[in-house]
Amino acid sequence: MQNYKKVFLAAAVTLAFSAGAMAETLKMGIEAAYPPFNNKDASGNVVGFDKDIGDALCAKMKVECSVVTSDWDGIIPALNAKKFDFLISSMSITDERKQAVDFTDPYYSNKLQFIAPKDKEFKTDKDSLKGKVIGAQRATLAGTFMEDNMPDVEVKLYDTQENAYLDLTSGRLDGILADKYVNYEWLKSDAGKAYEFKGDPVEESDKIGIAVRKGDPIREKLNAALKEIVADGTYKKINDKYFPFSIY
Repeated sequence: MQNYKKVFLAAAVTLAFSAGAMAETLKMGIEAAYPPFNNKDASGNVVGFDKDIGDALCAKMKVECSVVTSDWDGIIPALNAKKFDFLISSMSITDERKQAVDFTDPYYSNKLQFIAPKDKEFKTDKDSLKGKVIGAQRATLAGTFMEDNMPDVEVKLYDTQENAYLDLTSGRLDGILADKYVNYEWLKSDAGKAYEFKGDPVEESDKIGIAVRKGDPIREKLNAALKEIVADGTYKKINDKYFPFSIY
């Protein structure tokens, strides 16, 4: 009877531990205003490439994940304030950001490229852009690029990419510099049909990573899960849902 009790107790502890492990929930931070990477559908649910990749990584790590949205300007402070466990919101890996957070391996590669009206000449060299009004999202690589490299251009920074597009279509901007694949998605919309890419990409080495708090071991778990979804074809399925070309 005593041995039976020991076996029963051990089994109960194992079951409880397993249930606790399966019940773990991680929160992923997403801006939800940057289609096709992250946005909200008509029902208010967060959707997009970032969300799908995050869900796939959570499945590989065998944890439940929920989404916490955050304005872009405060998204890193929100991560460090433990509002969520990792940040998967198309964030460029930069030296400045590395001072505040750690990044996983890149989960896609990005380029920066201008868009402007089809019916207007638009050259992208410094001299040609002098005096023009160019929009970009605040606290992004595009915004930083414009401020650092185009001193004679009037740069307007926006809290969301969508607001930059609104000003472009309203005639308040001569053009926009943004992530190529975000521009690619917008150019397919009714609002974007009168616009096109201008010139070659001005930045082609932008790597996008998942941000975690400094020293958080979840980084290595995310890296391992990322390798798995690339190897088993899950990543390609998600990629192909949004783009007819690879962005990895």
